[in-house]
Amino acid sequence: MNLKNLHLFSQNVCKNRLLTKIILENKKEFDILFIQELLWSFIWNIPSSSNKESDKIIGTSNYPIWIIFFMQSHNDNENSRVIIYINARLIQLHFALRKNILNHRDINCIFFFNNGFIFFMINIYPDEH
Repeated sequence: MNLKNLHLFSQNVCKNRLLTKIILENKKEFDILFIQELLWSFIWNIPSSSNKESDKIIGTSNYPIWIIFFMQSHNDNENSRVIIYINARLIQLHFALRKNILNHRDINCIFFFNNGFIFFMINIYPDEH
């Protein structure tokens, strides 16, 4: 794929599910969405052989045209505060999350290949620290 321009959109959604939905449904002309401070919520329970109460699944908004990259946590209080949505039309660029470079709930680092070059992109949640 000969990619000359990427169209990026960045937004802090302040844990607003409606705003996230509007962005995902109406920003389809963009290639990559950087979202900060997204809402994580309980989706459903999965039966578990090791936990009598079953395992909770926590998630965020997902749409078929977007591929999601975020840091997963096993602790509900440590969910990622940043997420990157890649438009599915770019799937042949083989995006990947780079946890070995940055492994933090407030920073996502992805990379992809294009025309023999490696490109990195970082989404950072800015806070008082």
